[in-house]
Amino acid sequence: MSLLLAIARGVFSRPGCHAYAHDHPVQVADLHVPRGDGPFPVAVILHGGHWQATYGKLTTRPLAADLARRGWAAWNVEYRRLDRGQGGGWPATFTDVAAAVDHLAVLGDPRLDLSRVAVVGHSAGGQLALWAAARPGLPAGAPGASPRVRLRAVVALAPVTELTRAGRVVHRLLGGTPKQVPSRFAQADPIRHLPLGVPTLLVHASDDTTIAVQDSRAYVTAARAAGDDATMVEAASGGHTGLIDPGTRAWKAAAEWLATQTTWP
Repeated sequence: MSLLLAIARGVFSRPGCHAYAHDHPVQVADLHVPRGDGPFPVAVILHGGHWQATYGKLTTRPLAADLARRGWAAWNVEYRRLDRGQGGGWPATFTDVAAAVDHLAVLGDPRLDLSRVAVVGHSAGGQLALWAAARPGLPAGAPGASPRVRLRAVVALAPVTELTRAGRVVHRLLGGTPKQVPSRFAQADPIRHLPLGVPTLLVHASDDTTIAVQDSRAYVTAARAAGDDATMVEAASGGHTGLIDPGTRAWKAAAEWLATQTTWP
């Protein structure tokens, strides 16, 4: 099945939809849960799209459905983005992601094992996933600091790993350049939060023309040098969006790696 067809079919699926905040209608997440009583490990899913409102959680619904088939509860998150009057950017995009993750503790759903929560992010969502896992190390009072739910593993699919290399859209996201808002870059940039302290998998296609595979290679090298358990899967093809197709080898490798991360203490 093609990715576009899988996304189209996702329109007709009926996951449970939950509001994790009430400042904007997009502050919702879909919960896909396997059949049975659980408790199931949980995967928080963060879609990409250059932090812009053109793209949404529908693009990652096929991944959520696939993870549910594999025995994971999938929490497919929407968050405020740039444009369309959503008010995204700093700090709203980041506080939304943090609130969505922490809302898992509010749900009180006995089917969810909150001692086994991972995060999966694609592209800009990969940057947000790496940031979310770094929240325990944020300074007191910073957006997203003091998390209620701890993330135990990260899968970053073609992620933005270094914000200074992501173009002018990052200046809109953070409200300025690195010289103008240095503390925001320090808090949001994944490469500045090493060691992350949790197992991390980066998946990237060598023919990606949106985000260079070299960025993921450099991040994994730096993460390992800092002492992190960091792994990379490099796909020969698939471009930037092929990684969110559940039928690809690259995604299957990511899902299989996640399966090895369900015995955390």
